[in-house]
Amino acid sequence: MLIELAKQFADEELIPNAEEWDRNGIFPEDSINNARDLGLLNCTIPQEYGGMGLSFLDEVIINEELGRGDPGFATITGVTMLACHPLIYGGTEEQKKEYLGRVCDGKISAYCVTEPGAGSDVKAITTTAVLDGDSYILNGSKMWIGGAGHANWFYVLARTGNDQSHKSLSGFIVEADSAGLEVGKKEEKMGQRSSDTRSVTFENVMVPKENLIGGVEGNGWLQAMVSFDRSRPMLAAHALGNARGAMEEAWNYANERRTFGKPIFEHQSISFMLADMSTKIEAARLLAHKAASLLDNGERATLESAHAKRYAADIGMEITTDSVQIFGGYGYSEEFPAARRMRGAKIYQIFGGTSQIQRLIIGREMNKNFKQ
Repeated sequence: MLIELAKQFADEELIPNAEEWDRNGIFPEDSINNARDLGLLNCTIPQEYGGMGLSFLDEVIINEELGRGDPGFATITGVTMLACHPLIYGGTEEQKKEYLGRVCDGKISAYCVTEPGAGSDVKAITTTAVLDGDSYILNGSKMWIGGAGHANWFYVLARTGNDQSHKSLSGFIVEADSAGLEVGKKEEKMGQRSSDTRSVTFENVMVPKENLIGGVEGNGWLQAMVSFDRSRPMLAAHALGNARGAMEEAWNYANERRTFGKPIFEHQSISFMLADMSTKIEAARLLAHKAASLLDNGERATLESAHAKRYAADIGMEITTDSVQIFGGYGYSEEFPAARRMRGAKIYQIFGGTSQIQRLIIGREMNKNFKQ
């Protein structure tokens, strides 16, 4: 039922509008609200805070269809869940009720970790939060923040200690309308143009002590890493969903386009390309489902989440590129969906931890396991 509901939403609301949203950089607020009303968003937020209370596997299944509909839309809705994970994992009861409740009522949140000089190397962040009476004074800059222009609140990772280790990092909830908080211009991106991405600057922003997540300093690193582990199966679902959409569109075209007296699908060179696409998508889906299932069982899934995100992101780029090749000259035209899907696929190899960082994590986890 979840698959059919998400599939119908993608077919009827995402695919028909994706080209216009991407071309004109439209933030599809109405469709976001429609998806929420249908129960397709806020999947893993517990019911007691207004969420759906679904499993991580449910979330992956739904998000594959959202990615198939439009990867930009999937990213827009996904970044809000990314900001919610630190609260679900380590927030106080009051923080969960207030801020998860806002999200479930339709507000958007954003995950502020990346900085101009600190992306994959989270330990290198320089944003500071200094306690002054009953408030922390926040200073610093964040970059490439998805949903920033529409966010009601931000999860912000900042340094509360003097040392440069991960132990001095803390997570905060920061209201979007805080004095001294400035959201930059919308970035002009290669793909997923409907997804609002901006810089965020904090200049002497006062954050109440009660907005320190969990009420304890030094837990920010763990919050961020848990969020990555929980969000990567979802990002994998977006990437493989977009790849599946590209494969399906290429298959339809290959059965319509004729050369040398027959549909090009009947040429082995084309049918083999589509067969390889299908195998890669099946493998990516299984990796994402395995990681999500481990999380649902309360198990650690750092390795499996890295496998899923890395593989889905990389095959997503390969498959969308091959889709352009099957479309031929039409694939290079923005009048057809192949080019948009290829542009939309690239970011999955970059955000949420690059494919190179995923390999680093995989190697590190392998080494731990082998030493045991």
